[in-house]
Amino acid sequence: MIMERRWLGRCMAAGAEGGSGHAATRPSPAEVAKYIDHTLLRPEADTAAFDRLCQEALQYRFHSVCVNSCRVAHVAKRLAGTGIKVCSVVGFPLGSMTSPSKAFEAKEAVGAGATEVDMVINVGLLKSGDLRGVEDDIRAVRQACGADRVLKVIIETALLSREEKILACELSKKAGADFVKTCTGFAGGGATEEDLVLMRSVVGPELGIKASGGVRSYKTALMCLGAGATRLGAVSSVAIVTDAEGSGSY
Repeated sequence: MIMERRWLGRCMAAGAEGGSGHAATRPSPAEVAKYIDHTLLRPEADTAAFDRLCQEALQYRFHSVCVNSCRVAHVAKRLAGTGIKVCSVVGFPLGSMTSPSKAFEAKEAVGAGATEVDMVINVGLLKSGDLRGVEDDIRAVRQACGADRVLKVIIETALLSREEKILACELSKKAGADFVKTCTGFAGGGATEEDLVLMRSVVGPELGIKASGGVRSYKTALMCLGAGATRLGAVSSVAIVTDAEGSGSY
């Protein structure tokens, strides 16, 4: 399998911050936790659900929690001093709002305590051939985040052709992103080995790759890491690190 052939050349050394590295052995389920953005983006989720999210992140030592921007302040307070990062989505899930709107949301999220931002690309502009518009959109969020925050660009692979995926990765890299990310999980599809290998071939070792969408088991997590991912977005994080089968759409 591609996963087995690529494992030694990928993911272990820099899974938390981007890039690629080397490892003698594959991680155990518990060790996979450091690659995971523990995620809750359901609009109906109440405050108690975010408290559980933070508690699970602390228990299993996930890399971060990933939430909508209105929940950043709450989880940042809960996680202060723990070493667990706070990740906010921006322009989620459609990515089709104006660039100043995305930039404002990113600035607000960072001000509330987000250390990482996952923005959604403007898919419609990409499909219209407006490459400058796509690049400027990403760059606006990059500038709003500041150089000391991690920026991931969700390219929404389920909606793109192979050529568009390549363009999206190239534009993200050019605009100063730290990661490219597969999916929101809200537009169908999910992280695939083929897409991850393609994305890694485009961005090279300089950028991280976040696999999200359908990552619900330890086996799938290994596939994603082996294909080039250096971060995982998951709602079934506990199932992954306990080697159980999870559920959920993200």
